[in-house]
Amino acid sequence: MKKVISADQAAGLVRSGDVVSISSSSGLGCPDKVLAALGARFDKEGLPRNLTTLNPIAAGDMYGIKGIDHIAKPGLLSRVLAGSYPSGPSSLPMPAIWHMVVDNEIEAYNIPSGILYDMHRDAAAKRPGVLTKVGLGTFVDPDLQGCAMNEAAAANPVVRKETFDGQEWLYFPAIAPQVAIIRATTADEHGNLTYEHEGALLGGLDQALAARNNGGIVIAQVKRVVKQGSLRPHDVHVPCNLVDYLVVDPEQWQTTQTPYDPAISGEIAQPLATFEPQAWGAEKVISRRAAMELAHGHAVNLGFGISANVPRILLEEGLHGEVTWAIEQGAVGGMPLLGFAFGCASNADAIMASPNQFTYFQGGGFDVTLLSFLQVDGNGSVNVSKLGSKPYLTAGCGGFVDITAHARRIVFSGFFTAGAKLEVGNGRLTILKEGKTRKFVKSAEHITFSGVIGRQRGQRVTYVTERCVIDLEDDGLVVREIAPGVDLQRDVLDQAEVALRVAKDLRVMDAALFTDAPFGLQLKAEEPRRGAVSEVAAKRRAAEAALLADAVDLPVMVEERQRV
Repeated sequence: MKKVISADQAAGLVRSGDVVSISSSSGLGCPDKVLAALGARFDKEGLPRNLTTLNPIAAGDMYGIKGIDHIAKPGLLSRVLAGSYPSGPSSLPMPAIWHMVVDNEIEAYNIPSGILYDMHRDAAAKRPGVLTKVGLGTFVDPDLQGCAMNEAAAANPVVRKETFDGQEWLYFPAIAPQVAIIRATTADEHGNLTYEHEGALLGGLDQALAARNNGGIVIAQVKRVVKQGSLRPHDVHVPCNLVDYLVVDPEQWQTTQTPYDPAISGEIAQPLATFEPQAWGAEKVISRRAAMELAHGHAVNLGFGISANVPRILLEEGLHGEVTWAIEQGAVGGMPLLGFAFGCASNADAIMASPNQFTYFQGGGFDVTLLSFLQVDGNGSVNVSKLGSKPYLTAGCGGFVDITAHARRIVFSGFFTAGAKLEVGNGRLTILKEGKTRKFVKSAEHITFSGVIGRQRGQRVTYVTERCVIDLEDDGLVVREIAPGVDLQRDVLDQAEVALRVAKDLRVMDAALFTDAPFGLQLKAEEPRRGAVSEVAAKRRAAEAALLADAVDLPVMVEERQRV
């Protein structure tokens, strides 16, 4: 087994100045043993130095204990291009990587996760880079921050605007890694990799291709090594010809908080009764109201935060399976998980590779996305990526910009103000103490979703809060619904820094939302995917229906033929 080496030996293969691509998703699928060895080598030898890392999704947990914090050392890192960064609550110390960002010890960029995966694909295919409309009008746009998270990064841009075929695009030059550090469950003696205990495939294949096709090396951390030829070819996700070295870690956890759960990797199906319902409170009211925006048969993207609880609402209301969930880490269907396991799903129908999932998102192939917000400005623009003097409270954009770029329907969820003391029950909302921080603001600190671009693209956008529901219209933000027990002027209009219009047909939200019992959720009727059906399309569908009608007896015919 010549490919099997120790973690220390793997760390010794990384040279000063290398571009290192790391496959991970926050607490999921992180090659911690190799990263820890790389950090330990630097502590001992002072080498390697001045690394650039590519992290399509954050490497490590939300508390800065694992992942990229192993190598967040001045001199070791010089540049980080990440879809997201580890984040954590204000009660804990700032992760080491964020100290380096805030103190300008590294050039730190926040590039949408899907675009970072696209950059790997283009580097692998020797294409010049990514031409995309994803990110126009947001902090990704060079007219704003151009992905820079600090002053050090602003001096060295990674994106520029280009005109192609008469249209304006964002251009991200491809960056070829010299090293890819990926993770799987099992390798055979040749280096074929399978992912049977993993909660996601992530982007290991694309990252390996990018490194290998540009003369680099691929290091795979795995849980075990088995005999050559004992893996089923259909199970191999990364083939041996793309893998140079294997590092074995029998103790690698499935997520940073989960040693191993076979339901996460789809090896067993978890009984629905074992999923805990969302705890009662104002947050559950928001999740319930967001769920009301869904229709039967919808394909629904789900983001981190309040929205992540919506699948539990459908389960509690007896509607599990009526929509199909799709998460950026790759899970499709099933029950998306919460907390440190977010990005995984129990009982998933399928697990796609993240780069393919992002292609689906970037092209707007799904019906609705349910996301969260930190700030909303008067244009309807949303900030989730950077906030105040404690940026580590947020993780950056992740896939948010990829997802919202061409989504037809967007539902943002969040509290109307931050820190309010609220009481919900008996069919009403009571605001016991108003929050200190307003979230509907004159100017968002970061624009992660552009309401201006959204209106130009005809996107339908709704903001669901505990006290009101707001729609984005051509002339601004319009309050459509208000919670029972809430005073429109005092509790809504006066608590926003921006002018909110009030709909002439302002409605009171259903009192059942504010009562601690199933509220009788009824999903909307299934909606057409592309609006009105053209005459040609209608004729085609009629012809397809006729063919299907003729084919009804086909199984019987086959059975008769087999009997003969």
